[in-house]
Amino acid sequence: MSSQAKVKQPKLTVEDLNELIIESIQDIKGKNLVKLDLREVEDAPTDFFIICEGDSNTQVKAISGNIQKRLKLETATFPSHVEGEHNAHWVCLDYFSTVVHIFYRETRKYYELEQLWSDAKFTEYQSL
Repeated sequence: MSSQAKVKQPKLTVEDLNELIIESIQDIKGKNLVKLDLREVEDAPTDFFIICEGDSNTQVKAISGNIQKRLKLETATFPSHVEGEHNAHWVCLDYFSTVVHIFYRETRKYYELEQLWSDAKFTEYQSL
């Protein structure tokens, strides 16, 4: 057997992915954290949205960075697309089955994303 044999990573379930994303947000004290289950919503773009907010652009960037770092290091998972990191008013991380929306507080109020997807099943998490 070759010493360079590849070790297979266990398959990451969507539940494990979502749990790690939520923990990563809580690490950086993200606020008003909610998970929307869109699996039963017709024409939904993904299975889950995870939405939170930060008090500053710096905190929004830190939350985004922590999610990406932990998923990379702990599960070798990378987002398929990242949008909005430059201004950090609304950062979007696309992990195929789950899309993470990290808002600056005022931007979240303006777009009211939860209202647009009000047919989804909501799970709210306490801020730590």
